[in-house]
Amino acid sequence: MSQSKTPKDGSEHEFEEHTDGRVTATQHLKPWSAFEFSGFRMMWISGLSSSVTMQMRNVGFGVWLYQETGSGVMLGLLGIVQLFSQMPATLFGGAFADSMNRKKLISSTQGFSFVLISLATLLLLANQLRPWHIYAIVLILGLTSTLGGPARSAITANIVPTTHLMHAVTSNTATYQISSILSPLLFSLTYALIGLPAVFVIGVFTSLPAAIMPLFVKLEYGKDGSEERTTAPMIQRLWEGFQFVRNHPILPGLYIMDIGVTVVSFYREIMPLIVDRIFKQGAWAIGPLTAANSLGGVAGSFLVLFMANFRAKGMLVLFATGTYAILLFGFGSLQFLPDNSLLLMVIGGVIISGLGMTDAIGMTTRQTTVQLTTPDNMRGRAVSFHSFCAMSANNIGTFEVGYMSSRIGAGNTMLLGGVISVIVVLAIWRLISGLRNYRYP
Repeated sequence: MSQSKTPKDGSEHEFEEHTDGRVTATQHLKPWSAFEFSGFRMMWISGLSSSVTMQMRNVGFGVWLYQETGSGVMLGLLGIVQLFSQMPATLFGGAFADSMNRKKLISSTQGFSFVLISLATLLLLANQLRPWHIYAIVLILGLTSTLGGPARSAITANIVPTTHLMHAVTSNTATYQISSILSPLLFSLTYALIGLPAVFVIGVFTSLPAAIMPLFVKLEYGKDGSEERTTAPMIQRLWEGFQFVRNHPILPGLYIMDIGVTVVSFYREIMPLIVDRIFKQGAWAIGPLTAANSLGGVAGSFLVLFMANFRAKGMLVLFATGTYAILLFGFGSLQFLPDNSLLLMVIGGVIISGLGMTDAIGMTTRQTTVQLTTPDNMRGRAVSFHSFCAMSANNIGTFEVGYMSSRIGAGNTMLLGGVISVIVVLAIWRLISGLRNYRYP
């Protein structure tokens, strides 16, 4: 005998009687179940706006800098600038997220995007924008946006129940990827029809909801970081977080693998160079190729939803990252294809889409694992160390790929990245037993 009911969260509960007399309840959630919660909807709007702002800023700044200097090294230096601001900000952001009001922290840090992108837009319109302005703004925004990043991740468990956490994280990841499809296409359309200044203006307007919406969120689950009321010094809290992560049976393997692969393969921030050196196209091609990467990311995110009952989450990350490493060989091999722009764009788009898909599967599963295996009072710091590793790898990777592309070619850089990435994945699989044996639920 079984029965079902549909509660307000959009899920269905079925009660089953086993042969031994036990009665258990199973919950079947719909892919959109997290949107039943008003707090999640408001944070989703904020996150979407923040994502569009960041991508329009990154692409716009990168295109302007590459057009102004024509240098892959100068473009890659954006990664080094962000590295110096994001490394300390990520760690302190986690401690802040565990001890401050997460809503206000997110709102205040997002407010800097509106102010500084507005300043860059005015300088561009006045023909006074210089490379050092770009580096300075990227430095400050890297600091402020990163300080709020752990709070944005940690607050997810305060606005949806644990049963919906996988769906909430996946919905956020999918939303980011969808915005990563639309934003580059919006960039290409705006750039072609109006020009680069209009791209900057769009970034100004989308930054407003990102800063305002978190203030209206009601926290209903767990506790906000501000309730910890700790008097421990900041350094002590950071050390406690580091010790938690270091002794965790799963997280070190996840972080190390992410660093090892990303440092040698992070191509997204230098797409102007990739488009020029591999695809032999102008700035217009950045939009379609970046959209292809994000389209794959959306597919990967939804694939995670339908694999929610796949218990070997650690092996899922290893499989996804290993496939990503193999696809890097295909990316690098594009240089050997005939000089046919249509053929290169089609095959390259398929490969980049695959890279986006496997990256999204690994990223979503990593983020969910951090949330599920960390207590609330430590979650902000655990997320911050995850972000610290990811952002550091992204920024170092931006410079490494930009520098190596200028020395040995963009295609050869991707081939080298594929070799190193395969070695890293195999080493983590062999050495970190906690990761390959992790099961949930």
